[in-house]
Amino acid sequence: MIEEIKKYDAFFLESKFKSFVDNVFIQIHLAIMARDIERVKHFVSNEIYQKLEQRVADLKSQGWIQMYDEINVKNTVLMDMNTSDSKIFIKVNLTSRYMDYIVDENMKYLEGNKDFRVEKENYLVFCKKIECLDHESIRRCFSCGHPMDVNQNGKCNYCGTIYDQENVGWVLVSFEGV
Repeated sequence: MIEEIKKYDAFFLESKFKSFVDNVFIQIHLAIMARDIERVKHFVSNEIYQKLEQRVADLKSQGWIQMYDEINVKNTVLMDMNTSDSKIFIKVNLTSRYMDYIVDENMKYLEGNKDFRVEKENYLVFCKKIECLDHESIRRCFSCGHPMDVNQNGKCNYCGTIYDQENVGWVLVSFEGV
């Protein structure tokens, strides 16, 4: 499969892609806990962003905070790849482990598993435009040219512009947890 991907993306490195996937997965969970989905907006499609935003809004309306303690990625496996409409899609199986529970705004435990980590299978699909060039993790703002650390939050600290990951790299377009 890697050789097939390299036909469309000559600079593709499996290890780099897996590290990116693991980072996106963890950053999404940290953003949910922090109730700040905007910090992962550059990593996800608009549809995924809206679902995450709704999830956090639902939690807030109940006065709840979703917690993911001791979160880690146990394994990441590339499962499938296909192309369509000048895009590459890679489906990934990511095995994660974490404590998954809910607290109220005073940090009082309400429900879930806070005593031991549970292993979960996650299926993620990432998409990249075939004509995109890959960039390093420190990039320049498209608006003002100021350096940006895309892995930190994807937002320019100088002018507030959100990094346009969709036009330069991989974006999460589907996320299923089992």
